[in-house]
Amino acid sequence: MAKRRNFTPKFKAEVVIEALCGQTSQAELCRKHNLSDEQLSKWKRQFLENAATLFESSDERSDVDAERIAHLEQLVERLTVELDIHKKVSTLLN
Repeated sequence: MAKRRNFTPKFKAEVVIEALCGQTSQAELCRKHNLSDEQLSKWKRQFLENAATLFESSDERSDVDAERIAHLEQLVERLTVELDIHKKVSTLLN
């Protein structure tokens, strides 16, 4: 069984930028870094789809993050209460 290789985000970005510059063909980059054409195409697509987020203000991202954190905190609180109830019921039934 072949071992999966893990690539760092920095490596992926460097390869994609090199591909987008056009000085080296995609086939040459794939050979150079021992990648499949599909893999490099996938990285390029992900890079281009997420490029706009680089220019979002940090306030917009922090608002979204704050909402998500608040939601997760509520969920944790609810699950903690449910767990406490289950523990008490379990103690009473034993």
